[in-house]
Amino acid sequence: MPDVTRKRLRRTTFIYWMLLCYIIAALAWWFISLEKQNKQIADLQYKSVAIEKDSLSHPGLGDKVFAIDKETKRNTRKYIAEGITFFILIMIGAAFVYRSVRRQFKLQQQQQNFMMAVTHELKTPISVAKLNLETLQKYNLDPEKQKKLLRNTLDETARLNFLTNNILVASQLERNTSKSSQEELDLSTLLKDCLHDFRNRFPDRIIKEDIEADADVKGDALLLQMLINNLLENAIKYSPKESPVTAILKKYRSGIELQVKDEGPGIDDEEKKRIFTKFYRIGNEATRKTQGTGLGLYLCRKIARDHNGDISVTNNEPRGSNFVVIFKL
Repeated sequence: MPDVTRKRLRRTTFIYWMLLCYIIAALAWWFISLEKQNKQIADLQYKSVAIEKDSLSHPGLGDKVFAIDKETKRNTRKYIAEGITFFILIMIGAAFVYRSVRRQFKLQQQQQNFMMAVTHELKTPISVAKLNLETLQKYNLDPEKQKKLLRNTLDETARLNFLTNNILVASQLERNTSKSSQEELDLSTLLKDCLHDFRNRFPDRIIKEDIEADADVKGDALLLQMLINNLLENAIKYSPKESPVTAILKKYRSGIELQVKDEGPGIDDEEKKRIFTKFYRIGNEATRKTQGTGLGLYLCRKIARDHNGDISVTNNEPRGSNFVVIFKL
């Protein structure tokens, strides 16, 4: 968290606690004042009864004293009940405000991290593609080097296209403006096509598959392709180059199960609850080595739910992560 944001959070927290303490102190003073007033009224009434007792004999004086005692205790109980009720309401409101403010600061920080990541991820492929094209234009390279630069340029433009698609689709899904088509499609073929593209993009990576044929689902081919691509992109991004990435597709009577496994560092149990949140990324933006925007897994969850499915993550054995998407039929 930047120093400016940290200072603002500290200042806001200090003001919040000062106001809360003031409100509680005012509530306590209100109770003390009312109780003091209650006792003063009772003393005046006792004095009035004493004067009546000295001036003449009155058979109902004992009942008057009893009534004064009863009224005084009733008022005390009323003040205590009202005080406790107000205190509970104040604490509930304070907790709600505290959580809302903290959540707002956290969301603001995540959005700042997102903008930093997007700026970096947009500039990098554009810079690389521009440099490659300028090199091809300026120098007369041999055909092999030309092919290498062109392939690298295509990879960077594909990466740029992948990023912009994620941002656009996330915005559309958030506003419910995305009109996804619901058609019968073969998820097995779609997964094989995605794996073929990734093998071309990452020829040095080991990508395994275990795909059952004719896994038919009803949904949007582009959105499901984006879901698969995000899971594969994450697996390749967060695992060592020498370790394999495995895609598994199984058919069951109740639905279809898609798994994408890697042998990376894995995800802590606490982080597993948060990784599908919008803009959330594991670790600190300043020290994070891997690239990303925090939209990929958020999109995966949105797309899975829009296709009557659910996504979760478990530990891969002996190491790594296993993302599981279950489409219910």
